Amino acid sequence: MASITVGIGDAHVSSDPNDVLVTHALGSCIAVAIYDPEAHVAGLLHFVLPNSKSSPHKAHTHPCFFADTGIPSLFLAAYALGAHKSRLSVRVVGGAQVMDLGGVFNVGKQNYLACRKILWSAGVLIGAQEVGGMISRTVRLDVDTGRLEWSSGSGPKHELVARARSKGER
Repeated sequence: MASITVGIGDAHVSSDPNDVLVTHALGSCIAVAIYDPEAHVAGLLHFVLPNSKSSPHKAHTHPCFFADTGIPSLFLAAYALGAHKSRLSVRVVGGAQVMDLGGVFNVGKQNYLACRKILWSAGVLIGAQEVGGMISRTVRLDVDTGRLEWSSGSGPKHELVARARSKGER
């Protein structure tokens, strides 16, 4: 298996069943993991901030740094490999309050709320999430199976299973 590291403010999409997409150091950042089980297309985004309005130039050169530009980029890249919105499983991890212990800035919470709003506006439901708290997380997404595991530090690995869609759900 080839482990592909998705850096901070970056994304990667793959249809190679031998790939595992990995991102580390999810503190207040959010990982958005998508998977199409029919096309065997997986994607992983690690965004840092909720809104690109504060830095339009950075959004142009590094769209995955922000939720509002990174999430659409992730989905478009997956569609280019044959994924379909109606089949995508979406899981979200991160949004912790790691360094802002007093809750002054609440970047993790702002990131999570922006992510939910963007997905909801696009008609996409989150199938599972592991957000908030005060721990940093690592995420692994297996392209072949869509299995998503998260861990914190040297702690145990936990599988994050997306709920099944009900009939008629987008």
